[in-house]
Amino acid sequence: MKKPETQATLYVVGNLNVDLIMSTLHQWPKKGTEAMLDSSSLRPGGSAGNCALALAALGTPHRLVANQGNDQFTGWLASLFPESAPYWPTANCETSLTFGVTHPDHERTFFSNQGNIVRLNMDDVLLQLPSEATPGDWVLLCGTFLCTRLFQQYASLLAALKQRGYQVVVDSGWPPQDWSDALRQQIAPWLPYCDALLLNEVETLGMANGKTLDESAAHLLAHMAPGAFMVAKCGPDGARLWSAGESSHQTADAVTVVDTIGAGDSFNAGFLSALVYGLDHQQALQWGVCVAGSAISSNPRKYPNWQTLLSLTAEKQ
Repeated sequence: MKKPETQATLYVVGNLNVDLIMSTLHQWPKKGTEAMLDSSSLRPGGSAGNCALALAALGTPHRLVANQGNDQFTGWLASLFPESAPYWPTANCETSLTFGVTHPDHERTFFSNQGNIVRLNMDDVLLQLPSEATPGDWVLLCGTFLCTRLFQQYASLLAALKQRGYQVVVDSGWPPQDWSDALRQQIAPWLPYCDALLLNEVETLGMANGKTLDESAAHLLAHMAPGAFMVAKCGPDGARLWSAGESSHQTADAVTVVDTIGAGDSFNAGFLSALVYGLDHQQALQWGVCVAGSAISSNPRKYPNWQTLLSLTAEKQ
């Protein structure tokens, strides 16, 4: 089966940090004591970092648009993204670090510092992107509320990206301050520049302040760019997509869950890879669900190659 050809590139903009994940914490320790856990993993992370790792494994033309700190982690992170790192500006601060513990029910608790991601700004991003998009290029903005300086510039950034000819998709994540009417008013100016949103169920409901996914999707689409679409990632129930002319659902195969961290970012990589290769929305949903399912059911993490994805989508047509 022949690999699709494309001249397009996916640019992933947002939070790149170091993740230290430890497992399994059965109960919170008392103050002043020490707890021994079974396993640990030190790895690149953040929404942008997770997505870029998946894209590299898939062989999708991409670039990770980020910044870096200035400490012992700087060289290590750069070595893992050799084609993107030469473009990254260096902030004179510590690298953003997330420490996470997993619980017996696979839920996680995260603790994060601020570090380099809160210093990423609009100039940093635009200097790393071609001044004119190639047809089919996408820019994914993720880790929206964690990149605090960039978030304040979102309306101007999205307008500049559209002026350069890019298709723009946002995966905002959940705001640490929680959703509020004030925050919804803050994002209203940049929604009209969005060609797509890639959210999970609770983010969709929160951003729209809606009661159902259908109602929330309709509300958000009414404020987005002409011809836009939005996706809700629904975990074991797969994913749903809405646009002005369609509504579709892709189920997910049952898998044994090993590690859910970055599941949505892996979905983004699969979904947007399909669009970069010129496939339709339904095939993009299939790719996204497949990549996410492979990611969360493997340790060390594994991703399907393009032949596997094309075979799976062919079988489901």
